[in-house]
Amino acid sequence: MIGTASGLILLDKPRELTSFQALAAVKRALGTGEVGHTGTLDRFASGLLPVLVGPATRLASLFAELEKCYRAVFRFGISTDTLDPEGPIVCQGEVPSRERIEQVIPEFIGSIEQVPPQHSAVHVGGKRAYQLKRLGREPALRARTVFIRRIVLQRYDPPELELTVECGKGTYIRSLARDLGRAAGSCAYVSSLCRTAVGAFRIEQAVRPQDFVPERDLRRAEQFLSDLPGLRRITIEERYRQRVLNGGPFRDSWARQPAESDGLYALFGQEGDLLAVLERQAGASAYRAVFREARP
Repeated sequence: MIGTASGLILLDKPRELTSFQALAAVKRALGTGEVGHTGTLDRFASGLLPVLVGPATRLASLFAELEKCYRAVFRFGISTDTLDPEGPIVCQGEVPSRERIEQVIPEFIGSIEQVPPQHSAVHVGGKRAYQLKRLGREPALRARTVFIRRIVLQRYDPPELELTVECGKGTYIRSLARDLGRAAGSCAYVSSLCRTAVGAFRIEQAVRPQDFVPERDLRRAEQFLSDLPGLRRITIEERYRQRVLNGGPFRDSWARQPAESDGLYALFGQEGDLLAVLERQAGASAYRAVFREARP
């Protein structure tokens, strides 16, 4: 499939592999290195890892905006340097009651201020935070506004709390464990984490890296774009096809159905192949991605 592979793969990343390592089997099966995941999962975590291949990697920014759902287990009474099972213990405290946890959970729903973990990929002064930690320096991380739509308490068997968390981009579940532990008068870390959904894509649709079969598991853009919220589809008149592929300034008259309002549009040829993704703001149009490899 060298030179022809393009699309989306829904991988079920196992624990103990980095997100980068999980791509190795996919690259071998496809015979290409033009493969990239759309959102890192920590090594200790498992679950849904959307992967884009070939020209479809230009759509990565569309996936960055999608909400995510996690199944997490927090362990109270202990915290680690990394806020996960892989770091040394740095804090110990009393294990809170279920009633106390239920009292503080609502504080973390909605738009909240959250400081990323010190062991994270956030840039601080030109370096990643985790790189500074490895050098023995304390990264100065600022709080960021993140959005948590829902937290559902699934189980509490002290000291373990199992939650379902639905959240927006940039939310760190490890930071949520740290902050929830503090709010409950204790400390906590994430002992287990599984990402179960990214937007409309579900873990039940995913395949393990070692079981990946290109002919079965590689989804073409035409097959998955409808699952991206807010992305409308319009068809381009054939005589304007090459102008789109050349990145020429877009005109509404090129489309059978004009892009009359602001938003994102997937531009398709008359044979149903994806030509470009266009963003319209305040009446002005700009390409987010152009697929010059589209069928001539």
